[in-house]
Amino acid sequence: MSAVLQRHLPFAPWMDPRTLRLPGMLPVEGGDWLRIDEAFAGQMAERDRLIATTPGLVHALLPRGWSAAEELFETVLAHLAATGAYADEGGALRRPDGVAVPLDPGQPLLSLGRLVQEDLCLLEAEGSEHVLTGAILCFPAGWTLSEKLGRPLTRIHHPVAAYDDGIAARVQRLFDAIRPERPMWRANALLYDDPALFQPRREGQPRPKPTANAYVRSERQCLLRLPRTRAVVFSIHTYVLVAGDIAPGALAALHALRH
Repeated sequence: MSAVLQRHLPFAPWMDPRTLRLPGMLPVEGGDWLRIDEAFAGQMAERDRLIATTPGLVHALLPRGWSAAEELFETVLAHLAATGAYADEGGALRRPDGVAVPLDPGQPLLSLGRLVQEDLCLLEAEGSEHVLTGAILCFPAGWTLSEKLGRPLTRIHHPVAAYDDGIAARVQRLFDAIRPERPMWRANALLYDDPALFQPRREGQPRPKPTANAYVRSERQCLLRLPRTRAVVFSIHTYVLVAGDIAPGALAALHALRH
């Protein structure tokens, strides 16, 4: 399959001091939660393929996450209706790329995975932490859903060296404090040799060290509180660009950070 690429990165998180330091959260402005960009058709075709052929790798939902998944389903459908970009065909929505997606309330996350570019993860309070209770994760960047399901945030981030006790405490305070009317976002960026969107990796498996640094992969990650179940939605919009499409000064700064 040919690479699915964007040509423009709307925000370079490594160039802004507000987002350079972890967790680097900013408020989502003007309902800018779920995005449609120039890679929509290509990314959605890949999502359709992954959901059809490997659903067990990209989807999981624990029984205790069911109510949150139902609320997320309702929330996303309301958001899409407000955009005017999707056509309601009675039991199905026609995406901006012309594909009609049946709406199955019995499979809320799988349905949403075929409607939006974002991956969607549900985290719910359990004791003093938030636990991953469900997700549609078609474009993992170095992690595997089955290893993280049912795990709290500290355990999910166990292999991440930068996620120390201080960062863990700050992130948990953020999850505890986020309000339904005030979603937040952050972004990251890494250099890659492989532009594939689906790049799972098991814990303990080292990340391949890029040598050509041909691509930049960035995730825009949003946190949204669902008002009824109080679950936190962690959404991920993935950008992959040829490195040469990044402004030279910004690309040089990213190289300096990553080497």
